[in-house]
Amino acid sequence: MNKKICLLFTIVATTMATQAQKGQSDTQNPLLQEYKTPYTVPPFDKIKNEHYKPAITKGIEAHEAEISKIATDKSVPTFANTIEALENAGLLLNNVTTVFYNVNSANTNDEMQAIAKEISPSLSAHNDNIYLNEALFNRVKTVYDSRNKLKLGTEQSKLLEETYKSFVRSGANLSVADKGKLRQLNSRLSLLTLTYGQNVLAETNNFELIITDKKDLAGLPQNIIDAAAEAAKQKKKSGWLFTLSNASVMPFLQYAENRELRKQIWTAYQNRANNNNEYDNNKVLLEIANLRTEKAQMMGYNRYADYGLEETMAKNPESVSKLLSDLWKPALENAKNESAAIKKMMVADKISGEVQPYDWRYYTEKIRKERFDLDEQQLKQYLSIDNVQNGIFAVTEKLFGLKYKQLTNIPTFHEDITTWVVLDADGTELGILLMDFYARPSKRGGAWMTSYRKQQMKDGKRVLPIISLTCNFPAPVGDVPTLLTFDETTTFFHEFGHGLHGLLSNVNYKSLSGTSVSRDFVELPSQIMENWATDPEVLKMYARHYKTGEVMPDGLISKFQKAGTFDQGFATVEYLAAAILDMDYHTQSKPITMSAEKFEKQSLEKIGLTDAIIPRYRSTYFTHVFSGGYAAGYYSYIWAAVLDADAFDAFKKTSLFNPELAKKFRTHILEKGGTEDSMILYNKFRGKKPEVKPLLIRRGLAL
Repeated sequence: MNKKICLLFTIVATTMATQAQKGQSDTQNPLLQEYKTPYTVPPFDKIKNEHYKPAITKGIEAHEAEISKIATDKSVPTFANTIEALENAGLLLNNVTTVFYNVNSANTNDEMQAIAKEISPSLSAHNDNIYLNEALFNRVKTVYDSRNKLKLGTEQSKLLEETYKSFVRSGANLSVADKGKLRQLNSRLSLLTLTYGQNVLAETNNFELIITDKKDLAGLPQNIIDAAAEAAKQKKKSGWLFTLSNASVMPFLQYAENRELRKQIWTAYQNRANNNNEYDNNKVLLEIANLRTEKAQMMGYNRYADYGLEETMAKNPESVSKLLSDLWKPALENAKNESAAIKKMMVADKISGEVQPYDWRYYTEKIRKERFDLDEQQLKQYLSIDNVQNGIFAVTEKLFGLKYKQLTNIPTFHEDITTWVVLDADGTELGILLMDFYARPSKRGGAWMTSYRKQQMKDGKRVLPIISLTCNFPAPVGDVPTLLTFDETTTFFHEFGHGLHGLLSNVNYKSLSGTSVSRDFVELPSQIMENWATDPEVLKMYARHYKTGEVMPDGLISKFQKAGTFDQGFATVEYLAAAILDMDYHTQSKPITMSAEKFEKQSLEKIGLTDAIIPRYRSTYFTHVFSGGYAAGYYSYIWAAVLDADAFDAFKKTSLFNPELAKKFRTHILEKGGTEDSMILYNKFRGKKPEVKPLLIRRGLAL
């Protein structure tokens, strides 16, 4: 046979085989098929790691084709053929990446982390290809410039505004040369932020404190000891195992009498990703901070915080700094008084020297018992995870008429996950809720809400959102259920508030639905829910002894209420210190050249932070800021605290379950997503601007 013909035959045969293999692969890839599951939940039971990269590649290709079609459309740009077309493009890619990143956060492994690093540059480049597409932006700008003539509704106007701003804030107006630089910068940032988070997880999982001498367990409650024994057993080790997950390290710091062991685990905790090893984040975080400054200045801003805060309620760094500064002085004064009380007790225990961070929780618990006769372990007996869940269900039913029906036919990626359909008062299905409670090494720290499908209207029908709540509570041991601390209880209420924001959303466009609001407004629905968790009337509804079913006694509730502002100096100071540190990193107009350790030290010395307290998150494990979405935004929790204290004050002054107020909150906050300016939505609910006084009173900081 002629060599050229033979070569051609080989090429054709190879191509056909590749296409056949690809076709077969596509049909076997569950991420590329229609989800034939109840409520079209992702088929988690069929998805394997090998499916992600091909599906993401396919998703990028499909999205590119859709974008090209919009950008090259010869017809006059309209809201429908440009703005709505963009809104509806990229469905496949969004579905695939949503599954991948959500599972990667909650149940990761080495292979998934490698995939995340591999796909990061491609996804960054794809995003830039959209927002730096000149022809596409020209069409968007044409529609935006003619907006006053289009007679758009409120939600359409907001979508147009947000779409246009997204292009501008992503560099659409930059020169060709600067667009090239921005692409490189974005690619580098996407990889660095991913690396930062993976380093924190690795450092958290790498540390183990193994206790083999029973006397070193002195002071620890039995349920904590049992959990540590179970943790050691699972690792095939003898003794008791304590880790750096909050469910393990915090009880140890709170109860362990052995001060040297408290110091050991605390030192490891506060030095995560700061150990000059392969997981060290010092250089990583500095490069992230400096690249953010460079990006902001490329966009025409002096500092990253100027850029990052422009689309928030705060608007600028000065507003944030004023709020943090106003709260800092009374909080620090309270914290110093709390430190003095701890010092007095240490002296009584014949412990010399100053109060150390690893002393604070231990002696605070002792002081709480002495001052209020309140034992957190006693409280926990009434806060089993099922009781708290039932309490949340009851509160949301009384407020919003919601009902919950557990589903057993929904695929999940882990056996711990429970699934529910959420129903309105009239039986209308509102959304699907997945709850994943327990800590495990494959899950990043903290607690969060996310969505697998956002609510929107399609063909005149409401698309049900699929919402997920993920926590890191201790798993049950033996026949004893998970008993939550009050901090964990309020965390559950908090995340459920985020969940309501997603579940009750009732808007047209998915990019404006649910939690798609300014960063310092998104915490309002979550933080206001915490108020019901601690109210005596609500405690009577759900706080029942896990063995006897006895309702929490009035005496215990009274003690808890009296201790309401106890240790709030510490809680507020450690939070504010982290928020101030975040702002310091992102209000630099020149590259940071000193070490991260020195920068952090200067930041904390400037505000006079006592040595007995460190920021809630130190620089090397501040994942909210360096691998999450809270850069120049960690302040938003206290900003939203002003909102939630003011909002809950309206309920307290009328009725805890005031139906009119609840309806307004649902209608103007939970259902509206980001369809209007946040302050406008708040004013529609409250009828006035928020005041800071209720927050100061709640925290015992009013002067």
